[in-house]
Amino acid sequence: MNKVILMGRLTRDPEVRYTQTNNTLVATFSLAVNRRFVRQGEERQADFINIVAWNKQGEFCSKYFKKGQQVGVIGRLQTRTWDDQNGTKHYVTEVIAEEVYFAEGRREGDNAVASSFENTFGTEMAGGNADTSDFEVTASDDLPF
Repeated sequence: MNKVILMGRLTRDPEVRYTQTNNTLVATFSLAVNRRFVRQGEERQADFINIVAWNKQGEFCSKYFKKGQQVGVIGRLQTRTWDDQNGTKHYVTEVIAEEVYFAEGRREGDNAVASSFENTFGTEMAGGNADTSDFEVTASDDLPF
């Protein structure tokens, strides 16, 4: 089983590119994930984890995730290797995002983002059968995830 669950803060805005072969969207970003324990007399340490999100997940991340925001990512660990033009072998370990979530409440003034999110992803993310008429999002509501 290969499953990774992370919660951390974005170290930069997601970067978007498209593959050359079939023009598929891919977003990359990194999360600063605090280590669980702090040694006495030292500052808390963090690990910086590279995340890759494809297609709709990548589009969502590029539109709604911003540097400093706390997010949750569920995915799988993947390693890659390649040789550069000098023949040097490079190794990369990254998390391929399968699910992404907001991990903190919305800040004041983010109502436009919530409305844009609902218009773009509301029915799509619920399988096309969502009835959102009973829900009202206000700036003072905390997101439940």
